[in-house]
Amino acid sequence: MAGRAAPIALVLLLILTSLSGCFGSEEITSHLEEEPFYPLLEERHTEEWKWNHTFSYVLEEGPYHALEVQDAYITVDTSSIWENGPDSSEVHLSYWLPSNTEEGEKVPVIAVISPYFSFGQPGSESGDTSVVGGGRGEFIFENFIPHGYAFAQVSVFGTELSTGCFDYRGAGEGLGIHSAVEWLGQQEWSNGNVGLYGKSYEGATQWEAAALGSEHLKTIVPISGTTALHSLLYKNGSAEARSQVMHMNYFSSTVDYNEDDFDNVCPDIVEGLFAGPVTYGAGELDPYMENYYQERSHIDKAFENWNGSVYWVQGMQDWNVDPHQVFGGPMGYNWYQDYIDAGFEVRGILGQWEHNYPDQWTKHNAQDSGYGGEAIHNMTRWDWAQDLFEWFEYYLKGVGPKPDLHAQIQRNDGQWRVEETWPPQDQEWADITFDECNSQGDTVGGAPTIGNIGNTGTVQINCPGFENNTHISGLTRLHMTVHASGDGGQIFVEMQDAETGMRLGHATMDLRYHAGGYEPQTVISGQEIVMMMEFQGIDAILPAGHGIRLVMTSTGEDYLAPVCSCPIHIMIDDSSTLSIPHIDRDSSVEFITPQSEEAANNQ
Repeated sequence: MAGRAAPIALVLLLILTSLSGCFGSEEITSHLEEEPFYPLLEERHTEEWKWNHTFSYVLEEGPYHALEVQDAYITVDTSSIWENGPDSSEVHLSYWLPSNTEEGEKVPVIAVISPYFSFGQPGSESGDTSVVGGGRGEFIFENFIPHGYAFAQVSVFGTELSTGCFDYRGAGEGLGIHSAVEWLGQQEWSNGNVGLYGKSYEGATQWEAAALGSEHLKTIVPISGTTALHSLLYKNGSAEARSQVMHMNYFSSTVDYNEDDFDNVCPDIVEGLFAGPVTYGAGELDPYMENYYQERSHIDKAFENWNGSVYWVQGMQDWNVDPHQVFGGPMGYNWYQDYIDAGFEVRGILGQWEHNYPDQWTKHNAQDSGYGGEAIHNMTRWDWAQDLFEWFEYYLKGVGPKPDLHAQIQRNDGQWRVEETWPPQDQEWADITFDECNSQGDTVGGAPTIGNIGNTGTVQINCPGFENNTHISGLTRLHMTVHASGDGGQIFVEMQDAETGMRLGHATMDLRYHAGGYEPQTVISGQEIVMMMEFQGIDAILPAGHGIRLVMTSTGEDYLAPVCSCPIHIMIDDSSTLSIPHIDRDSSVEFITPQSEEAANNQ
């Protein structure tokens, strides 16, 4: 038999060699290389999705199940963090392990760190850490534990069963968060990699963690997460209404109104009570900027101290955590681009939703025209869980290809496209000076003055339309020459499509902050000043021939009236300029998102 096999093998070898030109190794290799590890972004709409729930699901279910919940209490030395607080405090967390840990497999951790466990007045509190949180917690629990991730819910100091001071966004809170991340990364069942997830305050806690630079913190996914407290509550000095009560509102909802509360009453509570009113009224004389607010600025500290990746999620119509927390800010910061330029690995998903998750369709459906309403039909990202899964697989497990580091951005009409970054680096600028426009009035705020009879304190500037469709993309600038009448006054500007009246975006500024950012300057009556305003991020299409209308008032949505009702006189001439960032894109950058008449958001 052996003697007969040799010639047969030789014949087969000759036949295969002669056919190698038909299906050679290069063609086989090429075919294998073309097979993607995951469905491509632009092809996801062809897949079958589970979209009958309140949130999205990964394409394939994982093989594991969650084990029974476990609790941990982490003792933290707080003797040097609070002047009059306890010397030692405990962080409480609950966690669920996937069943593969029973075989000794080490797994990464996804955690939600929050003040919202047992949050609320006595008798109406939310659930504790051992109950999977609605929405955010269920999303991680059902999608990621089956794929071999541990999931943890952590309560910050002074909330739920965590002791110590409730130190609203302060250094003490950050220390407790850091201690929890370190603990999660050092357990025997952990592979040492921790990722954080959550929206709003639960996004702020991610930046607090990053600010202290744990080696275990590999990635964060802040969804409209607060990056710094002052920029959350003030935009160019204009104060949001909540700025006066923010700290105390949280404190009153975390205490139980009994003797156990004494431990979480620390000096920062009193400082927080006064910081809002003093900053609002004192301006350049504010004594709190150097301590209270700087202590509660985290993104700049993370920039210096941390080395991880960021998946940024931001609602472009968010009025709770405004887009300038990411794009634009004091002294010209654009944190999204700054992080990229510094070598951080950054990805973004930027939808026309409000203060919501990408797949939070129950909230998406409630948006009005000019506030994301025109994009609702294509807004909900039913592929969000899959998108995030691919991110976590790479950064927490080292599995799969490196995710594309791009920005997925939705235009105001619903169209999605991919950009290398946002705002786009190739944007061009169209300058419109006020002498090209028609105006109604020239003074914002205060009472009518001599020679300005009939002015009610509102100014409208109507500027001519563009010849072609104009895709506005970026941070529109409005540099206006004005004359002050006192140390204060404020201008809120709404940008509209002049033909339809549809809102496109807004900007606001206290006159004392006319240079932009957080540094106020004393203004005297009669002084000529250039107000260098910057709009919140806009990605919108302006049809050909449609002009732009600017409606200016002394205050606007969500903002307090200025402390000083000093009227501000605007120069309606070529010294006042509106600068529009615009781009030209073809269909090659557009992609279709998974949508269906069967989806829950369309029922």
